[in-house]
Amino acid sequence: MQTKPRLVANPAQLSEQYQAVRALSVALVAPLSDADASVQSMDDASPAKWHLAHTSWFFETFILRDLVPGYQLHDARFPFLFNSYYEAEGERHARARRGMITRPTLAEVLGYRAAVDAALLAALPSLPGAALDLVELGCHHEQQHQELLITDILHLFAQNPTEPAIWPASRKVPVAMPGPIGWISHPGGTVDIGHVGDGFAFDAEGPRHQALLSPHAIADRTVTNGEWAAFIADGGYRDPRHWLSDGWGWVKAHAITAPLYWEERDGRWTRFGLDGRRAIDPAAPVTHVSFYEADAYASWAGARLPTEAEWEAAAQAQDPESGNQLDQAGPVEPRPSTAGPAWYGDVWEWTGSAFRPYPGFRAVEGAVGEYNGKFMSGQCVLRGGSCATPRGHLRASYRNFFYPHQRWQFTGVRLAKDV
Repeated sequence: MQTKPRLVANPAQLSEQYQAVRALSVALVAPLSDADASVQSMDDASPAKWHLAHTSWFFETFILRDLVPGYQLHDARFPFLFNSYYEAEGERHARARRGMITRPTLAEVLGYRAAVDAALLAALPSLPGAALDLVELGCHHEQQHQELLITDILHLFAQNPTEPAIWPASRKVPVAMPGPIGWISHPGGTVDIGHVGDGFAFDAEGPRHQALLSPHAIADRTVTNGEWAAFIADGGYRDPRHWLSDGWGWVKAHAITAPLYWEERDGRWTRFGLDGRRAIDPAAPVTHVSFYEADAYASWAGARLPTEAEWEAAAQAQDPESGNQLDQAGPVEPRPSTAGPAWYGDVWEWTGSAFRPYPGFRAVEGAVGEYNGKFMSGQCVLRGGSCATPRGHLRASYRNFFYPHQRWQFTGVRLAKDV
């Protein structure tokens, strides 16, 4: 939810935003069969069909049902099926069993979306300001699910022994290996971080407050595949000296030897992506690594992970709509940077910060107050967005968060060091 009351969204602009967001979700599932859209590959992932329905449930529940007089639910069974974690909305289907929902079909879910779209667009011009804010929240919520939809599809297809491509491979232009990491120094002192201004933000991004930084330096780019291959070759996954205890236990328990989707074939490292299995690009940012792996690599490299305050202080002057981000459906992947330091897009960057509330944080009343606050335990903050983050969704203050072992998202590493 938002951090504070803000300027009411313009209905006409909001209508355009809503339609563009909803159209992109449908485009992302265009290559999928009904079976592709129904299967759940692990508890952390959800079927594509569920993402499509859940985001529609959000709009139907919190705007159409609650704020449009006379609206009738499209299907009274859907709230139980497509509520995610909102306790205030009652009982729901177990997350780990979303792949059991073979009906409604993909076509029926797309019909549900169309019905919700028609009702919401018809009601939009007469909605009060608070309802317009909820529509805007719903658009940003759906953009989050678009990224999850992409990474969940990728994880699903990676389980198929035939390793099918979801989209044809895009044309790749060879790029020279980047030079050594450059270091951006910061003298330390007090900085302001957190959301500011009238633009949209999630509640966890505020309140804006002061943070005290020690003198440090932060890398001007993220770690590459080639650099990670050197870490592997030097025994990085076999040497417990660089690993946190929990991380080393995770490595041993799951026989981790490389980033997710990497395989060594004929003496060369390959990766599985949305365009099938291909050789890794040594110049591209490494991705699909856990916090444990990121922290171990930083230790091996004689550095550490940045704090989220260090990251935000460095990124505030950069354009959050720049970089390699999601513009249309297709085989997105991290790409080598050719335009200087990149702070947004490509990979979510693990920080050394726990996902905890900022000073003065208060969750809002009602079901939407469950959006972020109740997850502030045991998770780590990531910054910067990825190649699967819809362009226009990011801000310097944006806080993503995952558990330390998770790596099916486009997650990567930027180093920092004390000065």
